[in-house]
Amino acid sequence: MAPLIGRRLRKGAATTAVAAAAMAALTASQAPGFANSDHGDRNREQRAGESPAPDDNTPIDGGSSYHTDLPPLVTPDKPGSSIDLPGLPGGSSTKPEAGIPASVLAAYKKAEAALRESNPGCNLPWELLAAIGKVESGQAGGGNVGADGTTVSPILGPVLNGDGFALIKDTDGGAYDGDSQHDRAVGPMQFIPSTWASWGRDGNGDGEKDPNNVYDAALAAGSYLCADGRDLSVKADLDRAILGYNHSREYLNTVLSWFEYYKRGTHEVPDGTGVIPSGNDSGSGSGDKGKDSGKNPGKNPGKDGGKGEEAHTLPKPEDKPDTSTPTPPTGDNSGTPGTPGTGSPTPKPPTTPPSTPSGTSKLTTVGAKELSTTAGTGFDRSPRVKAVDTAGKPVADAKVRYEILGDTDTRFLGLVKSATVLTAADGTATAPKLLAGEKAGTFTVRATAVGREAAPVQFTATVKARPVPQADALARIGDKKLTARTGASFADLLTVKATNKGKIMADVPVTATMITSAKDPKPSDKGPYFLDDKDKPVRTLAALKTDDLGRLTLPKILTDDQAGTFLLRLTAEGGAVLDIELTVTKAPAS
Repeated sequence: MAPLIGRRLRKGAATTAVAAAAMAALTASQAPGFANSDHGDRNREQRAGESPAPDDNTPIDGGSSYHTDLPPLVTPDKPGSSIDLPGLPGGSSTKPEAGIPASVLAAYKKAEAALRESNPGCNLPWELLAAIGKVESGQAGGGNVGADGTTVSPILGPVLNGDGFALIKDTDGGAYDGDSQHDRAVGPMQFIPSTWASWGRDGNGDGEKDPNNVYDAALAAGSYLCADGRDLSVKADLDRAILGYNHSREYLNTVLSWFEYYKRGTHEVPDGTGVIPSGNDSGSGSGDKGKDSGKNPGKNPGKDGGKGEEAHTLPKPEDKPDTSTPTPPTGDNSGTPGTPGTGSPTPKPPTTPPSTPSGTSKLTTVGAKELSTTAGTGFDRSPRVKAVDTAGKPVADAKVRYEILGDTDTRFLGLVKSATVLTAADGTATAPKLLAGEKAGTFTVRATAVGREAAPVQFTATVKARPVPQADALARIGDKKLTARTGASFADLLTVKATNKGKIMADVPVTATMITSAKDPKPSDKGPYFLDDKDKPVRTLAALKTDDLGRLTLPKILTDDQAGTFLLRLTAEGGAVLDIELTVTKAPAS
């Protein structure tokens, strides 16, 4: 549900026209990886072992209120960018809105690095986490966190009792939100407890998953945004991920505006000194975001309960963007050289500067074009290509899409069949790690320059069948004599263990056969027997394998009307043989 919020207005410059200009600025600097969006594979497999993908109709924060302040209308690194703008105390020398508290900034960057390793095809930028953190909690209430990144006081959203927001009954016994009747969004990234139960992560390595810790919350939010095989360099996936966080078009526009603002330049400020959005009721002690907002969308009731003013009207993301080139960061004329935004000298260009993505004309293979591994393992190498322009110069920040083609259960890291990556400064783009399934065979990995007229490159990948485990010895576990009466069954199940040179062997194929004798080991046609999957008597079972501990427990053994001593022979792949004696006595006459 869309949050019912009062739209907070800046005074002075914050008119509808100003807001529209902010959105135009948002789309003007479509950074590499966002222009010429590839809409991606809508049927990407979800990563195994993780929680289900977020439902766009069930927001991560329960659809509660959020900060609606917009960023300044000029880039944060431009001289005078912050001067005289409402809510930006300190003037141009401090550029406070571009400042992110140190621990909060570190948490966002750490989450980006972790997901780059575990799910590189997602292409999560830390600036997106910063944008959501700004809108959800004002960067943890201006960085009001302790040394370990945990908030000094709880940051709680409004009570989700159905009065203007979603109705969500208590799911955590009040453990996180202190409310045993209804849930409330919790922490810097505003997770409702039921969502945290599925998506909580340990981002700072302390063994705990705490929604009030900015490291844990940032990693959880990043994992949530990356779910369902999303590639956040694809505009459609980016929008879908943000809407999954809070299903509101206004929320999407606000987050995107801060996302673009932070991409143009930020700087670190000490914890506790960040700018808190004007709508935050900082004196409450509860950290409720948007606490003073009314339930009438588009209106701000004002502190005196007055009529309020009209809200911002933001253009929709699908509106035609301004394609002008953004002004690069230049810093101002004061400050220490080398400090971002405070007079940093313009870096010298490399001897052979990389081309822009629009110049991509060719993809070439880097390294081997043929890859192979064994079923159930990872490939030692990943497909890699290089993008060059017509002059042979490398192209940086071009999008390269890798796809797995053919009849195979091999997947990229993250268990997806396709992933889009950006080329590095040298023009190279490496596919995420390939993980082989159990299906042996050959398939193709195709690399395509997204939105460019360049021939695709194909790699041949082969998955070899696993070698069949073998055993040189079989031993029975237990030494109790196996006896039964005619027309009945053996009370004790038979368990054996397989080894090879003393090492326990898992997945060893074993065949069990009732034989006539050790000297004449032909299958017997009488005496003890097994039941097959259709409950028919059989005296040979072939589809048996040892477990991870090298053990095999045979199915129940039944008897017919024949009494005597019989022999069961177990034969393992690799040559191991074990004979076990079975004794059947005549049942007393009824």
